Amino acid sequence: MAVAADPHRMATDQGNVNPVSAEPSPAAPARGTLYIVSAPSGAGKTSLVRALTEADPDVSVSISHTTRAPRPGERDGVDYHFVAHDVFADMERAGRFLEHATVFDHRYGTSRDDVVARLDRGVDVILEIDWQGARQVRAALPGSVGIFVLPPSREVLEQRLRGRGQDSEEVIRRRMQDAVQEISHYGEYDYLVINDDFRRALDDLQAILRTQRLARTRQQVRQADLLRGLLA
Repeated sequence: MAVAADPHRMATDQGNVNPVSAEPSPAAPARGTLYIVSAPSGAGKTSLVRALTEADPDVSVSISHTTRAPRPGERDGVDYHFVAHDVFADMERAGRFLEHATVFDHRYGTSRDDVVARLDRGVDVILEIDWQGARQVRAALPGSVGIFVLPPSREVLEQRLRGRGQDSEEVIRRRMQDAVQEISHYGEYDYLVINDDFRRALDDLQAILRTQRLARTRQQVRQADLLRGLLA
C-alpha cells in the first residue's frame, strides 16, 4: 500500500489561495517529473521499477555510472554504465554528476546532463538511488518526488536476500545492518510503498505517477488547446 510520508506537507491555507490565470500557457512541452525511488537492498525496488517502465512508455530510468563489476546478466549501458575508478573520479571532478555516493565500497553516480535533458523533453525520469544521493538530488532539483519502498518485515527482507543466492553470509549480515540505516530515512520521502504483494505495490507506484501527472501545473500545459477552447 502507498501512504503519504508526511501528510502535513499536503496541507494548504484555504484562506490564502493564489488566483490561477484564465489564459493557459502556449503549447510548450510540460516538463517531466523526477522521481527518486529508494529502498533497502532486497526490498524489490529494481523489479518494481522495471515492471513500471515496461507498462508505462512515458517514464524512463536514468542509467547510473558505477565502479562495481557487472553481476550475471547485467549489460553495460543498459543496467549501468560500468566505469573504472579513475574515470568516475574524473567525471566527479568535472561536476558531471547530479548525485554520487559510495554504497558497499563501490561508487555510483547519476549523469546531470542526461537527466535534465530528458526532463526538458517532458519525459518522467526515475532515479534508483539511496538516501544519500536522494538528498543531493533534492537540493539540486527541489521539485523531485520521493518514493520509499519498504519490505513487509525484516524476516521477509532477509529471506529475499538469501533467495538471490549471490551473497555470502557476511555480505547478507552487512546488508541487513545497512537496511536499518536506510529505512531510518523514510521520513525524507513523499510516499511509502510496502512491497508485500508485488502486483499491489506496482499499482501503488502507478497511482503515484498518475496523481502527479494530473497536477494543475502539468495539465494546463498539456491541455492548453482544450482550455483555450473552453474559455473562448
